[in-house]
Amino acid sequence: MKRRTFLQNGVTTTAALATGAVGLNAKSTTGLTAKAKPFKMKFAPHLGMFKHHAGDDPIDQLVFMAEQGFSAFEDNGMKGRDVELQKKMGETMAKHGIDMGVFVAHDIYWSKPNLASGKEDLREEFLTQIKESVEVAKRCNAKWMTVVPGYQDLRQNMHYQTLHVAESLKRACEILEPHGLVMVLEPLNFYNHPGLFLSESPQAFELCKLVGSPSCKILFDIYHQQIQEGNLLPNIEKTWDEIGYFQIGDNPGRKEPTTGEINYKNIFKYINEQEFPGILGMEHGNSQSGKEGEAAVLQAYREVDVV
Repeated sequence: MKRRTFLQNGVTTTAALATGAVGLNAKSTTGLTAKAKPFKMKFAPHLGMFKHHAGDDPIDQLVFMAEQGFSAFEDNGMKGRDVELQKKMGETMAKHGIDMGVFVAHDIYWSKPNLASGKEDLREEFLTQIKESVEVAKRCNAKWMTVVPGYQDLRQNMHYQTLHVAESLKRACEILEPHGLVMVLEPLNFYNHPGLFLSESPQAFELCKLVGSPSCKILFDIYHQQIQEGNLLPNIEKTWDEIGYFQIGDNPGRKEPTTGEINYKNIFKYINEQEFPGILGMEHGNSQSGKEGEAAVLQAYREVDVV
């Protein structure tokens, strides 16, 4: 079905959902029927993306995701959740064959320098939070955690800042390596997050090479890098051996694939051809509200999933 036709038939789509034609499990907490086939790519939704079908409870949402064919999940806010909920979410994911994706490992400095400054007290603060994140990862069966080095130090040359950041990351790897955990460095675009130290994939690649650890990789956010640098497939190819994780969002709008200018079908085809073993996080909003919007997200991912 063409996406435009799908969107024009919201009433039909809602009826299909009610009867399970789009693929909803008979034992779902939503009461809908028919289990969907698994996605071939390891797409990872987040909490709230399907709340109109699954309800507000995080556990019900995880079960719904599994019923829709998803085999991964990500949760930026996992670290801030109650410890017992972290454990329960981890147990639910294990039960339903869902791999845990990224959560944010530390406090991000959006408007003043921390790691780029080289100040030892700020470095120790970061390392303490990395140690805390190891325990979070254990509770929810996570392997990856997001690290954003924070704001630039405009009073220091960029080369000095790079060395300061690399030293902090090396020390974080000493904490993570014994547990087999990986921090993924996320470059963020200049438009949404002006002034941050890390903004481009070649820069993240350089940092990973300087650190030289399997616990330090790149989070290649396709939305951010379309805005920041474009040239997506060549940059993915150039940085491939340091990419540990992808995130998704179309541009403009940061909504589901097929709503903007990015050719996600070709990008996923390339990623699949390289036999990428990791997760692709769905870090975007829904282009439409309510159940119809959630159905549109499911349909979009069916359209761009690899054959």
